[in-house]
Amino acid sequence: MELKGKNVLIIGSGISGVSAAKLIAEAGGYGAYITVFDGNGELTAEEVEQRFPESLLKKVYTGTLPEQARAETQLVIISPGVPADSELVLEFQKRGIPVFGEIELAYRFARGRLIAITGTNGKTTTTALTGQILKDFGEDVYVAGNIGIPYTSIAGKTSEKSVTVAEISSFQLETIHDFTPDVSAILNITPDHLNRHHTMECYVATKESIAGNQKKNSRCILNYEDPYTRAFGERTSAEPFYFSSARILEKGIYLSDGVIYLAEGNGSKPVPVMPVGEARLPGIHNAENIMAAIAMTYCMGVPLTKIAESVRQFRAVEHRIEYVATKRDVMYYNDSKGTNPDAAIRGIRAMDRPTVLIGGGYDKDSGYDEWVEAFAGKVTWLVLLGQTKEKIAACARRHGFTNIIMADSLEEAVQICAGKARPGDAVLLSPACASWGMFPNYEVRGNLFKELVNQLED
Repeated sequence: MELKGKNVLIIGSGISGVSAAKLIAEAGGYGAYITVFDGNGELTAEEVEQRFPESLLKKVYTGTLPEQARAETQLVIISPGVPADSELVLEFQKRGIPVFGEIELAYRFARGRLIAITGTNGKTTTTALTGQILKDFGEDVYVAGNIGIPYTSIAGKTSEKSVTVAEISSFQLETIHDFTPDVSAILNITPDHLNRHHTMECYVATKESIAGNQKKNSRCILNYEDPYTRAFGERTSAEPFYFSSARILEKGIYLSDGVIYLAEGNGSKPVPVMPVGEARLPGIHNAENIMAAIAMTYCMGVPLTKIAESVRQFRAVEHRIEYVATKRDVMYYNDSKGTNPDAAIRGIRAMDRPTVLIGGGYDKDSGYDEWVEAFAGKVTWLVLLGQTKEKIAACARRHGFTNIIMADSLEEAVQICAGKARPGDAVLLSPACASWGMFPNYEVRGNLFKELVNQLED
């Protein structure tokens, strides 16, 4: 891809935008003309420019992009937070100007083999585990993408011998063109981000696009127990490879009587990989994450014995049903990454004791009925905060759950939980909502929760 002499517009000045600018500059021999636009009119051009390496940018605009800058643009790179159907993006597409996301840009310059993982829930844990298995096996591995490390930041470091394991969100998949993984995975698909994708059909199609350019000589790892992914296996151009937590498969990875098996599908006897209880990841959802990681790394040539060794040593990803501390015989868990109802249901199901639950946050147009139904026999009190607290409270009351307390801050919520929890109980932060509006991201929310918990009296 030739960038030298091109006028490139980057929309978004966050970490993805900065990494994209660096890659464009390096790939173009510092001969590309880079303009950055941030739609936040409260930012000054000087504030944005300070985020980028000195002398890297041609121009910076905030608030409104001038007509002349639009006319000069030959390539547009958008950050994941910029909707692909925004007025500005659609204008460039109508004019025939290529619009890439950060993932597509990185793919054009990265080398080596690529594993790409998407799904509504479980992406980060599965991506981290897959990367760790490959690292333990001795591969030259880069873990990047939606996990918090921009793909563009590592693309230039990859080699023909390296393997990139990338967590890919639906936002990032909106703007792919040539992006083609060697192995892809769709872990599950449940309603999420419908304020961005508008319809479930659009959201499903966006997730499925991760395998859109794959051919029969590549693998797509799919959850047999998810109706969307099971149906996609019949349509994908890649070779489908299923995993299941509920039934024995003739070919694929499955869980039976607490043991994970591999079935080759050639009439041979299934091979036991490991008892799932030997892993340090609780819950059936994590069993699915583990099976997906086993499937991907097995397809990449890692022996099953080596895979099992790595799985046994792997610890949970931060902010995903993460044990924090025990205070006055109450166990506290941080599941701040439970940013939608389905993910939060998994958090509740992982609890093995009466649980005081903290929920609420930014409204992504989600429904909360199934989440509230999962409270039965487990959740004793629901402490709500954020934009969605009244909406969730109304939903809970419709289902007959009335042990609800409103909080104005996470600090207040933790104090309420400490007062309501009894010895032997658990306190779980699993909001079922995004953090925006109160926190910049779920990491900041989770870190504050851990800090507040650790300040409680023993």
